[in-house]
Formats: sequence, C-alpha cells, structure tokens
Amino acid sequence: MSAIARRGFLAVTGAAGVLWAWQAHAGAHEDFFTAIHRDDAAALQTLLRRGMDPHTRNDKGQTGLTLALQLGSLRAFAALLALPTLNVEVRNAHGESPLMMAALKGHLEAARSLIARGADVNKTGWTPLHYAASSHQAGQEDMVALLLEHHAYIDAASPNGSTPLMMSAQYGSIACTQRLLDEGADPMLKNQLGLRAIDFAARAQRPDTVTLLQLAMRQRQPQRGQW
Repeated sequence: MSAIARRGFLAVTGAAGVLWAWQAHAGAHEDFFTAIHRDDAAALQTLLRRGMDPHTRNDKGQTGLTLALQLGSLRAFAALLALPTLNVEVRNAHGESPLMMAALKGHLEAARSLIARGADVNKTGWTPLHYAASSHQAGQEDMVALLLEHHAYIDAASPNGSTPLMMSAQYGSIACTQRLLDEGADPMLKNQLGLRAIDFAARAQRPDTVTLLQLAMRQRQPQRGQW
C-alpha cells in the first residue's frame, strides 16, 4: 500500500471511529434519560458503571437528578444519589437545584437526603423554601418545617422581592401559610411591585387565606404601625 493510500485508509478508519464513538455517546445519553423516565435504577446503574456522567443534561437543559425528582422516579434518584462524586448542587437551565424540585414535589425524604449531602438551603434568588411554599402537595407544611429546621431564611426575597409567604398565599395550602406565620414569616413585607402576601391571596381569590393574613397583620399592628 502506497503512503498516499495508507493515509487515505487511516483517514477513513479514523472518521469511522469518531462516528462510532459519537453514536455510542448519543445512544448512552438517550438511554440515561430513558432509564430516569422509566425509574429503572438497574439500567441507570449499568450506564453509570460504564462511565456515564451523572451530571449530563437533556436537550431542555434538565439534569438527571432534578428530572428524577420532577417525575417522581425515586429509585432512579436513589441510584444517582448513591454516587459519592455526585454534585447535588448542579442546576438545570432554569437555575433550579434538585432540592428546589424535591421541595416543590413534596419528596420529603429525598429533601432530607439532599440536605444531608450538603444541598444549599439558602441559594440566591428563588430558594427551596419558595418552592415548598408554592406547592399544594399534601403535607407541605412538613417540608417547610424541614427547611426551616436547617436554617432556611423564612423571609427570603426572590429576584422581584417576593417571599415564601407570598408564594404560599397565592399557590400553597392554607396549612402551609399558617406554618410560615407560626414560624415568624412577616405578612407586612412588600415585594418590588408593592404587594403583600394578602394581595397575592386576594388576587388568587382565596378568601380563607385572606382572612388568615388579615388576622396576622392585625396582630403585628402594634409593632409595625398602620397598614
């Protein structure tokens, strides 16, 4: 074989090798997210043993760990969390952490596990407590209590200054709103639009929550003045 022919052969075989590697990677990527959708921990563990990056994102920028929590694929979540090298703070394209998703979906034990692994309870901007307070899942007051036990800032301000109490007033359960108030959330605070939690409740047409917040505001009047 001439030198020119040899170079041509190597170029072709090299390109074929690159194509094969790309196809193998693409297949593993698809299999990784399929396993999460199916909550197939065994398939996921096999891919991870073969070197699959657990921090891989799908075409929407979602991470495997956060997606597992979003879907309720808790066996897949456990398989990923078992990796000692897993970074539990890897965010998705929207800046959401796994703990935020666990808080939103009401996965209390998953939230405990993430906190035990060092998940940030007080990240900048929207926090896990905002997400917990926004959810109407049964028992969300226990999720709120868990986060507060681990020093979540109760009046954390979102990028527009909204607090967890405001989110609960509009979207959460009245039990969650009550828990936040019992733990010291301030109903007198306003966001950047000048809205208080009671305004969020009124806008969402939640009269029971409005009544609850009116009582909390009256109780604070001697301390904070007129509203």
